[in-house]
Amino acid sequence: MIDLYWTVIPVMLVHYFWSHPGAKYNLWRSMVVVVLTWVWAIRLTHNYFRREKVQWGAREDWRFTDMARQHGQNWWWVSFFGVYLIQQVFLFGVCLPLYIVHSINKPLNIWDIIALVVCICGIIYAYFADTQLHTFVSMNEKLKKEGEAIMPNLDEGLWYYSRHPNYFGEQLWWWGLSIFGWNLGGAWVFVGALINTLCLAYVTTLVEKRMLKEEYRVEAYKMYQQTTSIWIPWFKSPLKQLPKEKDN
Repeated sequence: MIDLYWTVIPVMLVHYFWSHPGAKYNLWRSMVVVVLTWVWAIRLTHNYFRREKVQWGAREDWRFTDMARQHGQNWWWVSFFGVYLIQQVFLFGVCLPLYIVHSINKPLNIWDIIALVVCICGIIYAYFADTQLHTFVSMNEKLKKEGEAIMPNLDEGLWYYSRHPNYFGEQLWWWGLSIFGWNLGGAWVFVGALINTLCLAYVTTLVEKRMLKEEYRVEAYKMYQQTTSIWIPWFKSPLKQLPKEKDN
């Protein structure tokens, strides 16, 4: 359920800051940030229900399942501090730009346009990356039901240039939001975006370790790792050739 929590709280926060009696803000900047937050939240919520086949909390995230198995009887308190409580801190940290936007009234400038472009690019990029991943997973489910060989790895579209384009798009969104706050004098808001990036870096390592545990895709994914950028979209690197065994 934590995924849905992330989509709801930022929207509630931005409206709380916007409607607070002590709020001070530029109307146009506020409208842009409120609309962007809604668009981002709708995209993330849509992706959640699409991935879960329109079910609400029916399936536990595999990362939490692994953590529960690892910590055993201690999981109840480890999850409280290590999952739920810490995510409150992360969530409010990355949403601090929403507060700054509604506490300082300054005219719009070029940095607002840059922040807008970065946020929109992040939302669009993440949407297409998640859509391509959903199509790939759905195709493999269909092939599996028909008894045919499934595709070991997604290496097309945005996934051709990055191993985790959905994470890259999500980071663009939060960094773009931070630019709004930085432009108003809150340079410290980048801390929230940085912590979010570090968290995604950790999640990335978990995802890649999981991929390498699946026998049917391990070789294809190792080649994918060698040739494809991990986050930032970039051109393919040449595949490293393994040394040939010497004849006896």
